[in-house]
Amino acid sequence: MTTPTGPLTRAAPMAAASWDAQAWTFDVVLSAGSAVVRQDARGVFDEVLDVSGATWPETIPMLDSHRRGSLEDQIGSVSNIRREGGQLIGTARLSKHSPMAQRVAAEIGDGAKFGVSIGYSVGKFVEATKSGRRTLTATSFSLLEISLVSIPADPAATIRNLELTTPTTNATTAPQNTAITDTGTAVVAPQTRAALSAEVRSIATAAGLDGAWTATQLDADTIDLDAVRAAAITALQTRTAAAAAVRSTHNEQTLDNPDVRIRAAGEALYARSNPAHQVSPQARAFVGMGTVDLARSALTHSGQSTTGLSPATIVQRALHTTSDFPLILGDSVNRTLRQGYDAAPSGLKRIGRQTTARDFRDKHRLNLSEAPRLEKVNEAGEFKSGTLAEERQSYRLATYGRVINISRQALINDDLGAFVDLARRIGQASAATEAQLLVDLLLANSAAGPTMSDGKALFHADHKNLQTAAAFDLTPLSVMRTAMRKQVGLTGELISIDPKFLLIPAELETIAEQKLRTVLYPAASANAATDSMKLLEIVVEPRLVSATAYYLGADPAS
Repeated sequence: MTTPTGPLTRAAPMAAASWDAQAWTFDVVLSAGSAVVRQDARGVFDEVLDVSGATWPETIPMLDSHRRGSLEDQIGSVSNIRREGGQLIGTARLSKHSPMAQRVAAEIGDGAKFGVSIGYSVGKFVEATKSGRRTLTATSFSLLEISLVSIPADPAATIRNLELTTPTTNATTAPQNTAITDTGTAVVAPQTRAALSAEVRSIATAAGLDGAWTATQLDADTIDLDAVRAAAITALQTRTAAAAAVRSTHNEQTLDNPDVRIRAAGEALYARSNPAHQVSPQARAFVGMGTVDLARSALTHSGQSTTGLSPATIVQRALHTTSDFPLILGDSVNRTLRQGYDAAPSGLKRIGRQTTARDFRDKHRLNLSEAPRLEKVNEAGEFKSGTLAEERQSYRLATYGRVINISRQALINDDLGAFVDLARRIGQASAATEAQLLVDLLLANSAAGPTMSDGKALFHADHKNLQTAAAFDLTPLSVMRTAMRKQVGLTGELISIDPKFLLIPAELETIAEQKLRTVLYPAASANAATDSMKLLEIVVEPRLVSATAYYLGADPAS
């Protein structure tokens, strides 16, 4: 089942004989629970609003034809919403300060009729099949706005003045012969040429198409609204493609570039929790905004109105629509995660060498021996052939992760402590996990290291890299350096390995510094060492289990 995510609209009949010329008020039936035909990817279905599941704020805006782009589009409000006889009833009041509302009031006084339509957001659908047809019942929905329209979904849903005491049609029952527009609004196809022409002009206005396009559609012998809508969609796609293909230079660093806008807003949110951060010129436009403010800005930038919406609704809609709000939060979190990741480095990472892998299949690292020694060429000029020995070590990638929820309440309350600090802690946890995995690999097989391709552990007497246990001192350290210098390759030839790092547990940090200090300052020691010992760098890894075992590592570059 496909659940619509954006606001929907449908006919909202006007109650008969309710116009008050003094107060500029009238009653409307917001919902009568009748079915409206809609269509999704699975086909046509009936949508029913369960009045008992409706929610609404104290006052909802009344708009001009569902326009949400400006405050001038609000021509009044609806309040005193209540349930009566299975219907939702509301009292609409026109604004006496709006030019459009003044015009509407004058025309109603002259006997003109206007259509009425409501906008709402569905929280939950329940699907059932009745008489072989799908029915989606909205058991939870929120009223967003009411609009006066020229051509409503229900032709009988019009404003009636006091003289019309007997309605000719039941205005509380929505018609069933409806079609679905691309915006999700139910529209009954008008029958007259004038009504069809008005609908074409309405489509052109909503899509922002020029007069030439409108004239082309009206010049046709017959007007097919489905074909008109299809032509409007094609025109919009063509215009969008052209705009995407040509990007002006000024857009690369300005906020009309979506990428720049997302980075700038995310940076401003990050700066709120890190006052020392110097924001970029683009981010200054968002400095001081909270999460709700950023959500409202993202919705407005994507063309969605936030008029009359509560902070909770704004955040919910920003997270579940095509706005940039989730990307803005992601940018801020990534900045904090990177900072948290850098705050907990691993000593073993300095000794190892980082590489990349494209997938999760087994990887094989080939190790070729040194080239064979050269031999003297005899008088006949004969060169003897030689070979290279090889071995390989295997490894593979694995995925690690956890999911921690950030509540909607935390976002609405703008709780940056829970939001940003959590991201920092996740970054530190990622670094700690990586460091522990490296230590676990080193301590595998009872601290002998991982099993190599020859079936022996990394640290093994046959590999000549395992020394007899001895308390830390310069003498056993010198034995380790000598053994490393005398390491041979696959064919028994000496290879070049430069001792670089002294990896020790936290328990040996002080004594290691004391011992190496006698090397750095030989005049203070009766047992001077060679200058080469000064090149060793101490790397402390507190995650090592043994308090006495220590390691000598080579420079990864060699």
